[in-house]
Amino acid sequence: MSGPRLLLVDDDTDLLRLLSLRLTASGYRVSTAETAEAALTRLAVEPFALVISDVRLPDRDGLSLFDAIRAQHPALPVILLTAHGTIPDAVDATSRGVAGYLTKPFDSATLLERIDRALAHATPSGSPSPADTRWRDGLISRSTRMAALLDETRLVAASDASVLIRGESGTGKELLARALHRASPRAAAPFVAINCSAIPDALLESELFGHERGAFSGAVSRHTGLFRAAHGGTLFLDEIGDMAPALQVKLLRVLQERAVRPVGATRAEPVDVRIVSATHCDLDALLEQGQFREDLYYRINVVTLTLPSLAERREDIPLLAEHFLRTLADKYGKRLRGFAPDALEALATAHWAGNVRQLQNVVEQACALATTPLVPRALVDRALRVRPMEALGYVEAKQRFERNYLVQLLKLTAGNVTDAARIAGRNRTEFYRLLQRYDLDPGLFRGDVAEARRA
Repeated sequence: MSGPRLLLVDDDTDLLRLLSLRLTASGYRVSTAETAEAALTRLAVEPFALVISDVRLPDRDGLSLFDAIRAQHPALPVILLTAHGTIPDAVDATSRGVAGYLTKPFDSATLLERIDRALAHATPSGSPSPADTRWRDGLISRSTRMAALLDETRLVAASDASVLIRGESGTGKELLARALHRASPRAAAPFVAINCSAIPDALLESELFGHERGAFSGAVSRHTGLFRAAHGGTLFLDEIGDMAPALQVKLLRVLQERAVRPVGATRAEPVDVRIVSATHCDLDALLEQGQFREDLYYRINVVTLTLPSLAERREDIPLLAEHFLRTLADKYGKRLRGFAPDALEALATAHWAGNVRQLQNVVEQACALATTPLVPRALVDRALRVRPMEALGYVEAKQRFERNYLVQLLKLTAGNVTDAARIAGRNRTEFYRLLQRYDLDPGLFRGDVAEARRA
């Protein structure tokens, strides 16, 4: 079964069973939840293509659940079911962005038609289907937060809107930009990248726009420039927040006129490029300080994609570490099977100021020095050169983050309740009560890890 994954939410177990059978027979992969909290937990554990929920749930209403889903997964479509629907209710739901609103009883054909319509809107023409993951090669993750970001990337890739990628250094902004390009209709054309902070201001203008022979001292030949080199494709401007104000004016003119005039030329030449920018700076603060032009900001920031830090997707650390180890073991010609359990725990709980780039460097150093099939904790500690981050005790976590805290613990321990309770500083009985409060099933996390490893 490889169809889209659907989540059904209803406290009527008979209806859940009936809908599951019908949708499974139609080729969908179906998971179920009987409460809103259970649904939010499932969404935190695994990605879904669509949610179908009853409006009346034991712990909150369906629209409230929809709002919670939309806050965490903006691109995830939701269909609501109700036995007490009215026209005003339907209008209110659709105006808030609900993908469909069905009144019980309904026939299977109507439900399947609404599902097809919702999935079609979630996968616009020109973007790859959810089953096609080749466009996101290099972005390794089983994090639901990353899954939501990649869903947004796939959607915006079908348009020609300028995109601003935000994220800390080392989170993979260029990887995401390349994935967006591969998912777009421009995939067959060039992807050209430049780091705006790595080139002196005096040379950056020539690199971007090109120059004519003799335009300045040392210009012994004509230079095309990156805008024209990327014609028909995507130009990635990394660290655009470091661009000098004088050059920002010239860049704005190119984006407005869709034409570029090389240094020393007398006329402009048309260019067709999609602009994807990235920065680790706070552009809003730079705007207030007058260091970044407001008109350019709105030109490049039509859509914003924000990459989470590695600390915000800790469940990906073992997956990334094992991937880097396999790649580097081949590079160094070493037979390495993996990390010792305490070494992997050190990686999972470290403070990753440098994010994925730092993780890769740490794994490479450990791999280069390893003399045994399993990389030991001592080599990881040596490569980290920082104190591991102590997991927060449960009493220090705010109550409104209880569920997220418990989810992260179960992800970190692959559903091992004993280890999770130990990290949280709670006995098993008390910890199980906490899990029951949020409908958290440790088995879900064990299955998620196993599935990720098989993939």
